[in-house]
Amino acid sequence: MTISRETAFNALLIVLLIAVPYGASAMGEPFYVTLATRMVILALAAVGLNFLLGLGGLVSFGHAAFFGIGGYVAGIAATHAFNNTPLLFGLPGTNQMLIIWLVAVLLGGLAALAIGLISLRTTGVYFIMITLAFAQMIYYFAISWPAYGGEDGLSIYVRNAFPGVNTLNGLHFFYVCLALLAAVLVLFSVLRNSRFGAALQAARQNEQRLSAVGIAPFRVKLAAFAISGMITGLAGALFADLNRFVSPSMLSWHLSGELIVLIILGGTGRLFGPVAGAIVYVLFEFYLGGVTERWQFFLGLILLAVVLFARGGIVGLVAGKARHG
Repeated sequence: MTISRETAFNALLIVLLIAVPYGASAMGEPFYVTLATRMVILALAAVGLNFLLGLGGLVSFGHAAFFGIGGYVAGIAATHAFNNTPLLFGLPGTNQMLIIWLVAVLLGGLAALAIGLISLRTTGVYFIMITLAFAQMIYYFAISWPAYGGEDGLSIYVRNAFPGVNTLNGLHFFYVCLALLAAVLVLFSVLRNSRFGAALQAARQNEQRLSAVGIAPFRVKLAAFAISGMITGLAGALFADLNRFVSPSMLSWHLSGELIVLIILGGTGRLFGPVAGAIVYVLFEFYLGGVTERWQFFLGLILLAVVLFARGGIVGLVAGKARHG
């Protein structure tokens, strides 16, 4: 049987993500389970952006908007459920993850549609700046929203619930997040290999040729933008649950930059690129952050090396000719 190096590397990442948190939990090291959960959630958000950046060639600097929207959905719904106070139009709050995820996905998608309708009419640096501008507008709105903490953020006093799972157990919550990441990776793979994925990649390469065969590039890119926002919104809801806290920092342009860094590190357009990038990024943040406050400098050196010598990222570096196994 022929197995490519990339496939073997992807399988190794899966095994590590499944086994390492389990081993850490068995040894009584819950912090490492939390660290692994952070990797998975950031990878999930990066998969959403990778769909837009890796396949469509669209560099969005505003994806923190969708990430933050998902986080605030989780925080606001849980807060109203905890306080037993109604939301808008008398709707009750909820601590049920399935409902929160659905709302986060829908609102993330709607926000992406609204932003995409305007920003996708531009290209290049103008597209980057418009997506950044929209994200910053939502960021400053959150800061000036005192009902939900303003710039101090909003605490989630209990972790939200999932049917049949003890989400208060860090390992159980990790596997819920990992299952969602696996489902989104499957979705990415299916869409990438579909006619829609082919149209999206064709729009990146030559919009005129795509229009000539009767396909509207704008509609294809807008659909991709909406799907990307939905996935990132879901990741934001999980991130809020992990930290039991949501704040305007989730909407900051810094987070949008981090997601782009994850994709470049792992490999733009690669299926497991965001996963590899998230693992490396979080490990650097944890270990180098404990040594120096300027750990981003060393991460920047690695990013520079990747851009200059390994444009396929970590996954592209290990991928090569097929081998037999």
